[in-house]
Amino acid sequence: MSAVSSFNTGEVRPWNMPEQKTSKTINLPQTYVSPPRIVVGLTSVDMQTGTNLRVQAYADGIDRQKYTAHMDTWADTTLYSGRFDALVLKPANLDILSGQFSTAEDHSWNEPKVKTSRRINFERSFITPPKVVVFLNSFDTGSGSSTRVTTYASGIDAKGFTIHIDTWSDTTLYSASAGWIAYPEDKDYIFSGAANTTEVRPWQTPQAKTRASFLKKPTIFVALNSIDISTQTKLRVLAYVDNVTTDGLTWHIDSWADTKLWSAGISYIAFN
Repeated sequence: MSAVSSFNTGEVRPWNMPEQKTSKTINLPQTYVSPPRIVVGLTSVDMQTGTNLRVQAYADGIDRQKYTAHMDTWADTTLYSGRFDALVLKPANLDILSGQFSTAEDHSWNEPKVKTSRRINFERSFITPPKVVVFLNSFDTGSGSSTRVTTYASGIDAKGFTIHIDTWSDTTLYSASAGWIAYPEDKDYIFSGAANTTEVRPWQTPQAKTRASFLKKPTIFVALNSIDISTQTKLRVLAYVDNVTTDGLTWHIDSWADTKLWSAGISYIAFN
């Protein structure tokens, strides 16, 4: 593994001056022998409701020393702020595979589905079924009492896995995309998993702050893999970790002001 980078639209503009496209050049922690792979996952969004809720986080212009971070929306959506984590994989990390899947690869945005899945075939097979971590980096949702989207992996074997991007109840999910990481299950000094607010309180009792602790590793990549947030008020969610030591860390999935966060989940990768 290599490093974790991050981007916050607040580094470029204040939250109360929203723009459809926000970007910044990010310097990598070192100069690599060739451009690294970069996979991004959403950690926070703050959007006005009343329209489709649209956000896309991505990285481009990747070279040996830097990349350009983007947090965009489109059409009539108002994106006050957004954040993402970027996992920077060294060129030598050939045993770690990565990629991305978009529902647009399965169907057009104007033919929304409740459930979308695709078999991902690894470019190189593993010896045994690897660990697979998936996380959201874009979504476009429409009508519904809540904004609901989730991504997860199933059917993991040495040759690939099935990635899912779903919604439920009365939410219309026009499109979404998810990044993924796969690594050998016996690889040293790396640990990954998922956590959800429902592990520490029921979804029917929305809270502004939720936290719990688990063990493993000092460098952390974290990203949202699921959200269920009322559309009655602004969509506000923030995922992050703190109190990181060799013995553990504390994860947080927060909202603020009058937002009703029914539930949300994160994927994380901890490594040395």
